Amino acid sequence: MTARHTDRYRSNRVPFWSLLDDAARLALRRIGDLETFAAKDNLLQENDLTDHLLVVRRGCVKVTALSADGYQAVLAIRNAGDLLGEQAGLDGGPRSATLTALTTVEALVMPASAFRDAARHHSAIAAAMQQVLSARLRDADSQRTSTGGEAIQARLAALLLELGERYGRRGDSGALLIALPLSQDDIAGLVLGSRRTVSRILEQWRGNGWVTTGRNRLVVENPDALKRECGEGP
Repeated sequence: MTARHTDRYRSNRVPFWSLLDDAARLALRRIGDLETFAAKDNLLQENDLTDHLLVVRRGCVKVTALSADGYQAVLAIRNAGDLLGEQAGLDGGPRSATLTALTTVEALVMPASAFRDAARHHSAIAAAMQQVLSARLRDADSQRTSTGGEAIQARLAALLLELGERYGRRGDSGALLIALPLSQDDIAGLVLGSRRTVSRILEQWRGNGWVTTGRNRLVVENPDALKRECGEGP
């Protein structure tokens, strides 16, 4: 897979928690509480006026937001080590997105005021925050660029390959079962396409024997074919 197609989905960024030193981690553990969320639970709700921040310690989270016309866009998938809720937690505004657990999630939940105080006393926290925010701005720029310049087939192929790499379970035949409960609406949101278009492409790929789909189930049967679709391979 070429970087041009996969930068939007591939998580090359170092997670927030991994950027911290031991003293900073201890400080955050002291101000936070570990909470567990079942799959499909909301960790945060768009437009709420809460001000806490979270660090995912285990599990996978979907980030979504509603557009003015009611379309739910899937903005990102976050994983262990990622910082969540930092925007509203730091500026006091309403939540800009809903965070939903895709799997069982364990998260460190921290009051914003205590987090800001810890950041003042531990430069590693402030530096990690800056790096995370900068990386997310770069990701947003990359997303806009790829959406304007790539065919949706290439974006979809890159996404499925990345999901297979990060969350897939490989079978004896080499197929990758993507073990995340993502609907076709979710997948369409991640590639900024319509559900109708994504369904049509997946139907074609099913006919080619490249993928198998079911209710919240997707198997990449032929990863090499998808690599060719997004520009890698002969």
